[in-house]
Amino acid sequence: MPDPEATIFARILDGEIPCHRVYEDDHVLAFLDVGPISRGHTLLIPKERVASLHEMSPDAGAALGRVLPRLAGAIVKATGADAYNVLLNNGARAGQEVMHVHVHVIPAYEEAGLRHGWKSGTLDADDAATLIASIDQHL
Repeated sequence: MPDPEATIFARILDGEIPCHRVYEDDHVLAFLDVGPISRGHTLLIPKERVASLHEMSPDAGAALGRVLPRLAGAIVKATGADAYNVLLNNGARAGQEVMHVHVHVIPAYEEAGLRHGWKSGTLDADDAATLIASIDQHL
């Protein structure tokens, strides 16, 4: 996996590349996406340099969690969007392009926004029990 220290987001955090800053505190930075899906598309990143959500420290995760609702609300009010998507891709197979944790807040409008759909499967009860037990062991 690419080094989170060598990403474009690390360069933004280091002040080497400018950004359209929306919010910043000691733990996170939010800025407008330069390739927005819709008007107001914003990225929220931790200042902790890790590639995936599960690699984040509890403090960095808590900082994202504290800021995200307020940021989403401000984006909705500022843009007039009546809906939005929150998206976090982890790993290239999941669509992550910059290997530094980042949350997309993407306002949805009639004419623009993230449109997605997926085909739902069926949860097997036996597999569910096995999966729950395995997840529980790793928590």
